Amino acid sequence: MRFLHTMVRVSDLDASLHFYCDLLGLKETRRKEVPAGRYTLVFLAAPDNPDVEIELTYNWDEHEYTQGCRNFGHLAFRVENIYEICRRLMDGGVTINRPPRDGRMAFVKSPDGISIELLQAGEPLPPEEPWVSMENTGSW
Repeated sequence: MRFLHTMVRVSDLDASLHFYCDLLGLKETRRKEVPAGRYTLVFLAAPDNPDVEIELTYNWDEHEYTQGCRNFGHLAFRVENIYEICRRLMDGGVTINRPPRDGRMAFVKSPDGISIELLQAGEPLPPEEPWVSMENTGSW
């Protein structure tokens, strides 16, 4: 058995691609437009782990998705420098819901409310500002 992908529904494909690709750093691996079903599938993967994908499903007519789609937990990514990626996300307008105060773990949310856990590769980074003093925001 081999894990293939996780599907998340998105209400704004452009905003989601900006978040996942431009800010988070994933790459689009393939795309499928299905006019008969009125949906688009966009597959994304981390550059160093192309075999595991996230499938963004954009339904052309339905856009009301709340709280990360019923009982979905979160997506988790190991990152090389948690401070750099959190800075890039924050500079891109993303709220850091659980800052990496410990140099090890942070949580953010996608434009559709999907929780994203970021975990520092290897040992935690030494604590540094502004992360140490930053409070939690909202939920994750």
